[in-house]
Amino acid sequence: MTKGAAQSDVVQTRANDAGAGRVDWHKAISNHVAFALLTYTGLHIVVTMSVVKAGQGALLPYFALIVLVAAIIPACRWLEKRWEDLGDEVARDPAHDLTLARMFRRDVIMLWAGAIGLPFMMTGICKATRFILQ
Repeated sequence: MTKGAAQSDVVQTRANDAGAGRVDWHKAISNHVAFALLTYTGLHIVVTMSVVKAGQGALLPYFALIVLVAAIIPACRWLEKRWEDLGDEVARDPAHDLTLARMFRRDVIMLWAGAIGLPFMMTGICKATRFILQ
């Protein structure tokens, strides 16, 4: 057997094992949640530090940490658990592909909108509160 034929057999076996190119919804949402949490945290650090360096919002980093632990992480875990609870038979059923793709797209858009928008929104709320209280 030639080297090319052996590689072709390995690729075909992996494709069969993966369900012939089927999407692993559990893994895909888990990856999005992990990267969204990293993005959220990174953005929050950058945005918060710019406010702290400007001499405003000494309590902002603590508020951000409370929101992260009390709201963001549980919300992301809930989203991930929804896809884990989906069940393998539904996730692998080709009849559900279109519905699952739409649900996945909606959840991913919501996740990334929150991961990118929340750091700016929270910082804006803190700055507005500080401005109003002065």
